[in-house]
Amino acid sequence: MAGPLVVIFHQPPRHGEPPLTGEPPLTGLLAEARHELTGHQVALFGRHGVRRVLIVAGRNGAQAAGTSFGQRLADIVADERPKRGVIVLGSGAVPMLRGTDAERLVAAARDRRRVALTNNRYSSDICAIADARSLRSLPPLPGDNALPRWLAEAAGYRVRELPSRERLAIDLDTPLDLALLGRLRTTPRALRRLARSVALPRASELRAVTADPGKELLVVGRTSARTLRWLERHTSCRVRCLVEERGLKASSGLAAARPSAGSGARPPRSMLGRLLAVHGPEALAAVVGELADGAIIDTRVLLADRLGADETTWPSAEDRFSSDLLLPDAVADPWLAALTRAAADAAIPIMLGSHTLVGPGIRVLLSPRAALE
Repeated sequence: MAGPLVVIFHQPPRHGEPPLTGEPPLTGLLAEARHELTGHQVALFGRHGVRRVLIVAGRNGAQAAGTSFGQRLADIVADERPKRGVIVLGSGAVPMLRGTDAERLVAAARDRRRVALTNNRYSSDICAIADARSLRSLPPLPGDNALPRWLAEAAGYRVRELPSRERLAIDLDTPLDLALLGRLRTTPRALRRLARSVALPRASELRAVTADPGKELLVVGRTSARTLRWLERHTSCRVRCLVEERGLKASSGLAAARPSAGSGARPPRSMLGRLLAVHGPEALAAVVGELADGAIIDTRVLLADRLGADETTWPSAEDRFSSDLLLPDAVADPWLAALTRAAADAAIPIMLGSHTLVGPGIRVLLSPRAALE
């Protein structure tokens, strides 16, 4: 039986194949890591019967300005006419995907029923869809995160989740994520090699906080009850948590059974972001110091609070990556530079990052023998 079509939305390095030249250093490092990961995933699916892999330029599938992920995927299905189903993933997604996962995804895409299999039905990074013809009517979703919701609510699919959700929740969205992956023995070898060039700032200090019953850890951002349960069971400190803006990328009125543009939706907001709007980014350490003895903060929620959910309005990728590594002198944006300096110079340990850091990355960061199932 013919394998499904695998579609990988992958933004190739701007200056050719690695090693890269002309890229900002951290942006180039992440591009190289994603390039290696794409090759690894193509080989992994090939070992499980996939013979057709389509690499589409652009992480969200956009060929040009104004072309959405949904439009691009619908066009691909119309042009390629896959015989059965498709498996869709983005560049940097699910670096911890295993052979058993690939096998399950291929089986789901081959199914004759309207079924789909994803790593997370509420915010997908990889999704296998049986009967690809359904995707021809896909609305112009801005990204792949909301795809399972549209399949379930609008297309009548039964959507299931892969097991090992924590392991498959890790994304490669920033060099800090690469550093976290470097702590896992099962990370693909090429990624472990690249991870050696990235340090985890203030990690040992945060581990000391979580080992002390008299200390308190603050977690801010797109974390989950699952992560909080892990912290309760595996750390000695108290934990204060602000769960904010889950679904920041996955929320789209177009995915609902009755699509709407969502023009009246509330803009992203963060309680910590509101405090910083009053006191300034320089006050980060003082604000956190009144609440805890250390902090792990999803700065994308703070940026969305300040500038909106559209990442094109945020500081550059290189600025965000430098901030994650607590390198304020490498950050050009004044607001983000001030925030980063406050974290880097704080008397208490503060780590900054994206959704992986405050999600599955927490157990990778804090476990003495990091492992994810």
